[in-house]
Amino acid sequence: MIGFLRGAIATCKASDSSRKNTPSYWLTLDVQGVGYDIQITASAANKLPLVGEETQIFTHLIVREDQMTLFGFPTLAERELFRQLISVSGIGTQVGLALLNSLGIQDLVKAIVSGNTRVLSLTPGVGTKTAERLALELKTKLADWRLAQVGAISSVGSVVSVAVQEEVEMTLLALGYTPTEISNALNAIASLPILAKTQDIEAWIKEAIAWLSR
Repeated sequence: MIGFLRGAIATCKASDSSRKNTPSYWLTLDVQGVGYDIQITASAANKLPLVGEETQIFTHLIVREDQMTLFGFPTLAERELFRQLISVSGIGTQVGLALLNSLGIQDLVKAIVSGNTRVLSLTPGVGTKTAERLALELKTKLADWRLAQVGAISSVGSVVSVAVQEEVEMTLLALGYTPTEISNALNAIASLPILAKTQDIEAWIKEAIAWLSR
């Protein structure tokens, strides 16, 4: 319903109901005179510009009988991974935020695709059984990950490093794209001037998703 919001930061303060070790924050964004309260992770809060400055937040709206809550993320990839997380039985919004906050998108994706339940269970609120279920359910969607990371996209190698390529592949796999789709997308965008001299993972992910969404 609300894909993203762009506006000036009015306030950003810790949530009273934050988990002890993984605090969340309430960001109030002034969008043309309307203040939107958005729950974000502590790590996202630390990356925000100063109060009064403009920023863009990708959002996910949860509607319940007694309330509506907007959750915000600094990147599209992080929001999409959050949606994957909360689709797993037993993973609520607060646990999803906690996972993103404690591990970050890259390490979280690595833990999921490798089935590293020990790393996943280090997050407060994630027990061993929950970590196993999380890895099992999402890893099924990423069953071809190991095939995808073994030189699947040869023409991209001269443009971007292997490390960046693997990070981009893993993130896109976590978002539900197949290895074939990812290979086609990265080959298609490799010649874009905007990516010719950059090793920016988020830039590659953004362009790949744009191509896949056409």
